[in-house]
Amino acid sequence: MQQNVKIGLFGIGLQAYWEQFPGLEERLKGYVGQVAGKMQQFSAEIVNLGLVDTPAAAFEAGDRFKVEDVDLIFLYVTTYALSSTVLPAVRKAKVPVVILNLTPLKSIDYASFNNLNDRTTMTGEWLAHCSACPVPEIANVFKRSGIPFYQITGMLENDPHVWAEVEEWIDAARVKRTMYYNRLGVMGNYYNGMLDIYTDLTLQCAVFGGHIEIVEVDELSGIREAVTDGQIAEKLEEINNRFDVQPDCSAEELERAAKTAVALDVMVAKYQLGSLAYYHRGAGNPANANTMSSVILGNSLLTGHNVPVAGEYEIKNVQAMKIIDTLGAGGSFTEYYAMDYEDDVVLMGHDGPCHPRIAEGKIKVKPLLVYHGKIGNGLSVEMSVLHGPVTLLSVVETGKGSLCFLVAEGESVPGPILEIGNTNSRYKFSIGARNFVENWNQHGPAHHCAIGKGNLASRIKKLGSMLGIETIQVC
Repeated sequence: MQQNVKIGLFGIGLQAYWEQFPGLEERLKGYVGQVAGKMQQFSAEIVNLGLVDTPAAAFEAGDRFKVEDVDLIFLYVTTYALSSTVLPAVRKAKVPVVILNLTPLKSIDYASFNNLNDRTTMTGEWLAHCSACPVPEIANVFKRSGIPFYQITGMLENDPHVWAEVEEWIDAARVKRTMYYNRLGVMGNYYNGMLDIYTDLTLQCAVFGGHIEIVEVDELSGIREAVTDGQIAEKLEEINNRFDVQPDCSAEELERAAKTAVALDVMVAKYQLGSLAYYHRGAGNPANANTMSSVILGNSLLTGHNVPVAGEYEIKNVQAMKIIDTLGAGGSFTEYYAMDYEDDVVLMGHDGPCHPRIAEGKIKVKPLLVYHGKIGNGLSVEMSVLHGPVTLLSVVETGKGSLCFLVAEGESVPGPILEIGNTNSRYKFSIGARNFVENWNQHGPAHHCAIGKGNLASRIKKLGSMLGIETIQVC
C-alpha cells in the first residue's frame, strides 16, 4: 500500500505583467523549473504545475493537487501575485503549504539596474526580484483560512539553508505518508503491570493513520512447525554473516532461533507488516514458550530490514522506531540502564531486538541463562549504537486525548558498557546527564524510547507540524 511521497509545487505570478514586461513570464517559469529539478534530488515524485497566474488557473491547480494526492505543497513566490491566485490552489488538498520566498540573487546589482535607462525594463527586472512582496498577503489569507503554512526565506542559488530545509520538509512528508500506510502488527499481550506503555490504539490510528493487525502467538508457533531444514540452514547462514556469534552459543540454540526467525519472516509477509510490537509471557504452553524465548535474533534481522520490532508490547515506541527508521537513521529500542556521574553519561539499552544498521562494530550474539523479568532463556544480542550524534524520540500519550513527540539530541560516545548480552550505549547530552534525565522525565514519557543516528530534531518537529501534534525538545 505504501507509495512514494508526492510533493506539489507551483509558482505564482500576475498575468497582467506578461504583456507589460516581455520575457518576465519565461524567466519566472525557468525559476520554477530550477526548484523542481533540485527537489527531484530528494527522492520524491514532484507534481509541478508551473506558473499559476489567474484565479481560473488556481482552481485547476487545486483540483490537480487533490487528484494527485500530494502530501505537501511548495508555493514558490516568484514575483508579486494576488492571493486570489493562491487560495484556490491549496484549499482542496488539505495539506500544509511551505512558502518558498526565494530571491534569484543575493542582491540586485544596483549600478547595472539603474543604468538600464528604461523604466519599463527596470520595473520588469525589479519584479523578477520581488518575491518577498506578496508573502504577508498570502500569510494573512492562509491564517484566516485555517491553512497550516511554513516559510523558507532565502536565495534560489548558493543557499544551503534553503535546500536543507526543503529536504527536511520532504523527509517529514515521506514519514507521514509511510506512517499513514503502515501496517503495525501487535502480537501477544502487555507486560503485566507496566502501566506507562498501555496505549489507545484508536488514538494511534487517528494521529498517524495506518492499520493495526492483531496477530496471534499461536499462529507464529504453528508456522514455526512447518519450517524446513533448508530454510533453517539458509537463515543460519544469514545469522552468521550478520552477527558475531560467540563460541558459547550452542548449535541447538542457534537452530532454535533460526527456525523462529523463518517463521517471523513468513508471518510478516503474510500480513504485510511494516512494524511489530510483541510480548508473551509463555507460561503453560510449551510450544509458545519455545517460540517466544527464541525471537530475538529474528526480530533483530527484521528491524534491520525496515520492519522495526519492539518488545514488551511497546506500541507507542515501535511507532517512534518506525519514524526514525523511515528517516534512514535506525531506531533502536532503549531505556535507562544506569547513570555514570564520573563521565557525565547516561547508559541506555534494552533486552530483545537491536537495530543492526546502526551498530558500532559487529553485533555479538550471546546465550542468556535467564531473561530478566521474563520466562525462559536463549540467545540475545549485544551492541552499542554507532558513535556520533544521535536523537532520542518518544511518542507520548499526554493523558489529554492527544499524542506529542518528545525529542533530545545527544552523542553516542565510546567507553565501557555492561557486557550482559543486551544493547547498551553511553550517551552525552549538552545539558549534562543529570539535567537531561530530569527534563526528559518531566514530560511524562514511557520508560522506553527510540534512538537513531544523526541530528533529527528539526525533521521530527516538521513531522509533528504536519500531523498537528506538539514536539517538545529538551536538548
